[in-house]
Amino acid sequence: MSASGYTAAFAHASSIMRVYSLCTTQLCRIRDRDSALTGLSLEPLIGAVAAGNAVALKPSELAPATAKFLGDNIGKYMDAAAVKVIQGGPEEGEQLMEHRWDKVLFTGSPRIARVVMAAAAKHLTPVALELGGKCPCIFDTMGGSARDLQTAVNRVVGAKWSSCAGQACLAIDYVLVEERFVPVLIKALKSTLKKFFTDSDHMARIVNPRHFQRLSGLLHDPSVAASVLHGGTLDDKNLYIEPTILLNPPLDSAIMTEEIFGPLLPIITVKKIEDSIAFVRARPRPLAVYAFTKNTALMRRIVEETSSGSVTFNDAVIQYGIDSLPFGGVGESGFGQYHGEYSFQMFSHKKAVLTRGYLIELTARYPPWYDTKISMLRQLYRYNYIGFVLTFLGLKK
Repeated sequence: MSASGYTAAFAHASSIMRVYSLCTTQLCRIRDRDSALTGLSLEPLIGAVAAGNAVALKPSELAPATAKFLGDNIGKYMDAAAVKVIQGGPEEGEQLMEHRWDKVLFTGSPRIARVVMAAAAKHLTPVALELGGKCPCIFDTMGGSARDLQTAVNRVVGAKWSSCAGQACLAIDYVLVEERFVPVLIKALKSTLKKFFTDSDHMARIVNPRHFQRLSGLLHDPSVAASVLHGGTLDDKNLYIEPTILLNPPLDSAIMTEEIFGPLLPIITVKKIEDSIAFVRARPRPLAVYAFTKNTALMRRIVEETSSGSVTFNDAVIQYGIDSLPFGGVGESGFGQYHGEYSFQMFSHKKAVLTRGYLIELTARYPPWYDTKISMLRQLYRYNYIGFVLTFLGLKK
């Protein structure tokens, strides 16, 4: 791997399949063990083991507390011959990818996904990719209800900034809203941020200095700086970035062409909320599309006219916690799905098994090919069973 830091699970099966699963670090709190990253490691592991595979799990070196927790505890509850935790960095990942696996699951960025697929292609190993992308949020007027507006804004703020400071593949990347409704939405966002984050300690930190510099670069872009409406405070010593709202940054700027993966929220205006569908369709297919609306016609159009891993109406991110829903992307946001029974299916191979008896035998399937035999086979291929019987009895040619 050319990237530093990811979580990997490698699975060998004695008789079913060997699986290799990779997850890049999506750490929310540097000092604490991250439950989200732990889940990203364990959920594919559960599916692989349930499907009969033995698994080796490689946690990310960028999440040392999580890696230590997994290394210290998995061996207490699982047979070491079935599940093994491997510690290390990119070099160990490269070495592991040199081996032949029956399946690879990678969670991370499209750039690294291409590297993983190239390595897997050497052995024709099938790959499932769980990537990210720019997940849009279509925000309608909410029918003028102040209560519903506040509830929707609470959910947007919670999904974007609360636990991971936007450092999640399913986080809202940008908001699409009608021009006339922008002042109402921004006012509600500002007041809610002030209410939710009374202390900077309530905000998660950026995962590492490299990502902090990347996010800082997005804000320091001269073409973007003028669009900052709220926030923008940077503290490199503590890896803290204040929740930041931007209005209509240039669509060709990095903040609107790359996955943000941080506490920066661009708001893009459209003339009519229906125009947001064309905006989403013109860009790579995201992992999720979110829409806050009561308009059933708009809901139907979003489902039918956009392509994404999932669609969630009137909330965000919570679909990840519902095991009965498959989780996965499409196109640039990945392919392959897991969660609940879908994890079991992803790490299973559907083998067709057929057993026949000896009582009945259709000799027409064997040469020599007389006209009668050919006629019988034609009737079978056409599902004309009456014609087949008549030909067999000599009543039809």
